[in-house]
Amino acid sequence: MNIQTQRFIDRWAGQLLCGGVSAWVRLTGLFTAPPRMPAAPKNILVVLLSEMGSIVLAGPMFAELRRKYPGAAIHVLQLKKNQEVSKLLSLTDVEHMHTLDDSSGASLMADILKVSLKMRSIGLDAVIDCELFSRVSALLSFSTGAPVRVGFTPHTQEGLYRGSFINHSIPYNPYQHISKQFLSLVDALDAPEGMPRNRAGAIRATPDNTELSVKFTDTELGHYRGKLESDHPVTRDRRLVLVYAGGGILPERAWPAAHYARVVQGLCAAGYAVGLIGLKDDAVLARDLKTQVGHDACIDLTGYTKSIRELLMLMHASSLLITNDGGPSHFATVTPIQTMVFFGPETGKLYGPLGHRTIILESGIACSPCLTAYNHRLTFCDGDNQCLKRIAPDPVLDQALAYLSQSADTTAGATA
Repeated sequence: MNIQTQRFIDRWAGQLLCGGVSAWVRLTGLFTAPPRMPAAPKNILVVLLSEMGSIVLAGPMFAELRRKYPGAAIHVLQLKKNQEVSKLLSLTDVEHMHTLDDSSGASLMADILKVSLKMRSIGLDAVIDCELFSRVSALLSFSTGAPVRVGFTPHTQEGLYRGSFINHSIPYNPYQHISKQFLSLVDALDAPEGMPRNRAGAIRATPDNTELSVKFTDTELGHYRGKLESDHPVTRDRRLVLVYAGGGILPERAWPAAHYARVVQGLCAAGYAVGLIGLKDDAVLARDLKTQVGHDACIDLTGYTKSIRELLMLMHASSLLITNDGGPSHFATVTPIQTMVFFGPETGKLYGPLGHRTIILESGIACSPCLTAYNHRLTFCDGDNQCLKRIAPDPVLDQALAYLSQSADTTAGATA
């Protein structure tokens, strides 16, 4: 099911269903006490349907849940296509991972029914809805039967109605990093009497790491490095820089291909190898970039990694990643690689990778960022993303070369 169809159904059918459920909850609530979080909950569900990068940004939230409720089983509900990442990062036990198949409307509805029945049989104490203003995730929170339902509220924002049955709600804050807001959802679980606005929440700083890791042995990394050099001999004598030029499901997040070509040409001329990474869908773009670059040290690695784990090993074997906003920039934070990431339609202040090995590249144009929860991530630039086009390639190249030179000096000093 394409994203526009999902938005249409969520907007029209979702609002009607949310209104009906809200009326039912308000009526039945007249005869029952407000739900409270038990002191020792047994089962907590986290609904996380967003892109794969959001799974990494939710890492501190899962760590906090485990610290705060060590006896609880943490369940995760996500899209089937994203489960590989959760398994790799060990967000929770595999038997507590549940999925929805959104490849078609029929499969999605069947999975929603199946998951709802399963959650009711488990007996959830609480559910955390990490989606911003999605009606389907809010309805899922109710259908699981969890008495305590935590999620974001738009408060008085027009056009974003999704009912009033999230009984431990906090306002979405467009000025705070999303990882910090995810932590606020954990704080809201035991807010007194389902108090909204989370006034009792802890004062927190933005997390400085994901609290996630993927373990590799030296032997495993060595074997992968050997395979890479065998398949692409140019990487034997040149340090490797990775470039992800695709925009994923939101093409307006992509820095212009011609700008990437200029940077790659400069890196190759300076003695580095550049690997163009991405999914098979990015192969056409990679071929075009190789043609524009015209250098043997520019290699096409789209489709080369067969799993996220292999992508992380490739990052271990590389010195720098230059990428558009998207999953690779967040996966990089669980490896030692330095990252340069472009933001424009969205902002690094809200969605930037966690940690200290990321350089955020933004133009600061007045209309940026334009993709928000309040406009359902629909931009008004019609693909003319000036916020990214105005980031010139030569300063980016200079910054990349400066980092690579500095890191080489640091490595040489450490081995001297």
